[in-house]
This record gives sequence, C-alpha cells and structure tokens, in this order.
Amino acid sequence: MKNFIKIIFVLIVVVSVLQMFVIKNDSNKSTQNSVTKPIVSLSTFSLYDIAKHIAGDSVELVMILPFGVDAHSFEPTPKLMAKIQKSALVVYSGAGLEPWIDGFEFKHDVINMSEYVKLRELKAGEHHHHDNHHIEHNRVDPHYWLDFNNMVIATNMIKDSMIKLFPKYKDLYENNAKEYINMLNRLDSKYRDSIKDCKIDTIVVNHNAFSYLSHNYGFHVEALSGLSPQAQPSAKNMIKLISDVKKYNISTIFFESFVSDKAIKSIASEAKVDVDVLQPLGNITADEAKKKLSYEDIMLENLEKISKALECK
Repeated sequence: MKNFIKIIFVLIVVVSVLQMFVIKNDSNKSTQNSVTKPIVSLSTFSLYDIAKHIAGDSVELVMILPFGVDAHSFEPTPKLMAKIQKSALVVYSGAGLEPWIDGFEFKHDVINMSEYVKLRELKAGEHHHHDNHHIEHNRVDPHYWLDFNNMVIATNMIKDSMIKLFPKYKDLYENNAKEYINMLNRLDSKYRDSIKDCKIDTIVVNHNAFSYLSHNYGFHVEALSGLSPQAQPSAKNMIKLISDVKKYNISTIFFESFVSDKAIKSIASEAKVDVDVLQPLGNITADEAKKKLSYEDIMLENLEKISKALECK
C-alpha cells in the first residue's frame, strides 16, 4: 500500500512539472506572437515587389494599392490611411500618380521615389489626353518602373532606408538587394537581345504607358489615348489607329487589364488583327496576385508579347 501511495505521489509531481512546462511554453509563444513587426508601406506593385524581395519576413509589408485596383483612380480608406500613418517607412511613386498624398502628414520616414529616378518628359501632345492634372502639370511620364535602371535606383533607395531603420538586418538586406539588381540586369540584357532585328518597329496600345521601354529598346508606340487609361478615345483617333495598324502591318494590338477593351477590340475587328494584354505594372490583377507573379515574371511575359508583335528574330 505504501508503495502504491509513493507511485501516486510521484505521478502527481511529474504531471505538475509537465503542466508548468506547457504553461510556460504557451506563455512564451503568446509573447512572441504579440510582438508586432514594424510596418513598411509601398504605394504600387513594383515598389512592393522590391521591398518584398529585400525584406523577406523581417517587417510587415503593406501594399497601399490593393491588387486589382487601377492606380490612376485609387483613394485609400480611412482605415488604410491610419495604417500608413503607423508605418516606419512609406514609399510612394510620386510624379502625380497618387493625388491622395496631397495634404497627408507622414509621421515617420517617407520616400517620394520620383525625386530619385530619371523621369521622361512628355513629348508634345502626349499630355493632352490625360485627365490627371498633376501629371499634366508636371509633363512627365510616371511609369518609370518600366525602366530597369530606375528600378535599380529604387532598389538601392529602399535597401538603404531599411538598413537605416533596421540595422540588425543589414547583411540580409544587402544580399537580397544585390540579387534583385542582378535580376534587373538580366532582364535588361534579355530585352536588348530579344528586341533587335525586328521586322516591325511599332506596337499599338490603348494607353501610352510604355514610353520607357520603347525609348530604351528602340521601338515606337502608337496609342489610342495618352497617359490616361480612362480617357475616352475620339472617332478621329480610332480611325487614325486603324490606319496605323494597316500602315505598319501590325498583327496584334494591346490593351490592359484595368481598362475597357471595347474600343481596342473594335479597332482590331475593323483592322482584322489579334488583341492581347500588355501589363504596364501600375498594379497587378487579383488573378496575377493569386498566381504569385513577380515583377520579373510579368516583365518576361511582356517581352515575349512585344517581341512577337514586332516579329523579332
């Protein structure tokens, strides 16, 4: 009987110790889970993609522009504005692309990326169709992320700012930024190798967001509207574009996901050519986000479509 009582006592002690260990372990996990990561908010997909590849899981990344929403007409909700306000770092494109920035007071570090990249000035007539007075006034093309050199500048800016804020991750950020820049340089080489010795020198799009690509790789762009995807094309512009399609022997014309394809499909039907999507990367669609497509993935898809449309060797 005494031995039985001793066994019961030992079992009680063991169970008590195990319970204390489990409680302590759960408490540690709860404490770890309650530690919030610093927030870094970025206004567009291309900037978000840079930060995602540099930071990994070291911070909480917020893409201000929701997937599937057009960058030109977006207005953040009060809840999102509050989160932006809490961010240790906010990076936005600038060049008039985010009119909601006007009057917004940032509490912490902020980067207007348009102040550091090389912006292209609009040629005569390019701004006339644009309905954003900020871009019209500045007379610059805000789609600078389609220039890989500008993406290198943006990568270094984001990397340096994050190292300043979170120095314990310096090695991680520097290594990841180096890999990302190597990727950008590979993309540049692929574009230069692919878009040469082409039979056609012009692509036709509904929205002229591709001047950086055309300038860097030696082809022309004819657009149904200017920089604004929402601009309503005139009958005169549509007739001219049909004429251009026939003149340049174009076999495919392009539109983008966030814009009505009605006018461009009408032109394609009249000119008897194919229609395809070209992605200017102001944002990505919800489907592209679901597929976890990166900036690199989409720019490679764009290259394949452009080189095919130009009938490059």
